Amino acid sequence: MQLTKAQKVKYIQFLESIHIEYQNEDLFIQAFTHSSYVNEHRIRPHDDNERLEFLGDAVLELAISQYLFKNYENMSEGEMTKLRAAIVCEPSLAKIADELNFGDHVLLGKGEEMTGGRKRPALLADVFESFVGALYLDVGMDAVYKFLEEYVYPQIADGAFSHMMDYKSQLQELIQREGQGNIQYKIVQEKGPAHCREFVSEVWLETNQLGKGTGKSKKEAEQMAAQKALEKLSDED
Repeated sequence: MQLTKAQKVKYIQFLESIHIEYQNEDLFIQAFTHSSYVNEHRIRPHDDNERLEFLGDAVLELAISQYLFKNYENMSEGEMTKLRAAIVCEPSLAKIADELNFGDHVLLGKGEEMTGGRKRPALLADVFESFVGALYLDVGMDAVYKFLEEYVYPQIADGAFSHMMDYKSQLQELIQREGQGNIQYKIVQEKGPAHCREFVSEVWLETNQLGKGTGKSKKEAEQMAAQKALEKLSDED
């Protein structure tokens, strides 16, 4: 795809700003090329980002699946599936792409530009997947892991996607519905080195401990404690 030298420099500077060590910048430019731009400029149909999006979707699912498998040993297959779906869904990917200013760099046709395509969640999510596909093709799976370790994995550990499986809310609703009292969370232990901390949380109903959980963040530990509490209360019914 033919861009001016100034346009290419813009993409090179962008890749460097998000710490991407690339070999072929043209592959990343393709990842940001929407079909509307290709149609208006009468260039080859396959120069848009749709094929890269197809590949990036599969690469992203694998990378997220591996992260969940390695870091959430107590999570069942069903829970991992649900959390992965919450991470790779359109709203989540669009939010991450927006945080990285991906929309500012998309090559759009005039019509798509005029209708606000640069901020459209579906378009941003597609560009994010295309970018991951380009990263995989250009420098390999380790580069994908490195990128996700900087921009996505920390959000998972902080519980940014757990609204899809929010055990704390479920527990709160159950306790309120039955009028049993107030619940409280306590971080009772922190262990491990600074770069790999593990937190232990307990959830109490008045003077009765309902559950105990561990996690890579305080939020995750509390979620796991709430999950154990829900399991306990379900067994007692």
